[in-house]
Amino acid sequence: MPRKVIAIDGPAGAGKSTVAKELAKRLGYDYLDSGALYRAAALKLMTAKLDGDASDDKIMEILKDTHIEFSNGKVYLDRADVSERIRTPETGHYTSVFSTKKVVRDFLQVLQKAVGNTADLVAEGRDMATVVFPNAYRKFFITANEDIRAQRRFNQLNGKVSFTDALKDVRERDKRDSERTVAPLMKAPDAIEIDTSNKDIETVLSEIMRELA
Repeated sequence: MPRKVIAIDGPAGAGKSTVAKELAKRLGYDYLDSGALYRAAALKLMTAKLDGDASDDKIMEILKDTHIEFSNGKVYLDRADVSERIRTPETGHYTSVFSTKKVVRDFLQVLQKAVGNTADLVAEGRDMATVVFPNAYRKFFITANEDIRAQRRFNQLNGKVSFTDALKDVRERDKRDSERTVAPLMKAPDAIEIDTSNKDIETVLSEIMRELA
């Protein structure tokens, strides 16, 4: 029997991870944080001393023997829990860099689709509704203005970077995500857009639940 997938896309700092996690909990669905998978892949490539100039062949040479799993809110890279290690600013930077690579996106898309075949799912990321799950049961695009997204990023990193650096990071990510050749960030034509700038989590979830009713 086909599984239901609710696909949630949006830019960095829009709040989609928080929304997706809570929505999955309320619906009794599994939750897929695609960004965590990309961070794990970036961590593996960083550890192998690769950077954004690495060839597709070099990247695939590393990824072909890589095992990445997202389970119960934790991320495993080659069966080691890397949930904390993938959240550093450096890993975030390289995640944005490596996510522009088709070879990386193709590798992870296989993993994501496999998860969607095993359980009802709330999947969040940058291209869940447009590329990975184009036939999703429902689609949402979560956004917010860049200053608020930068403040959320600043708070998330507990002052490890300045607000100015957090804003710069948000702008750079937006540019890379929207301008990349492969699977650029965009709102799916049939996705419902929700701006979280001045809304708390309960308000956003109430809007989504009304759409799902």
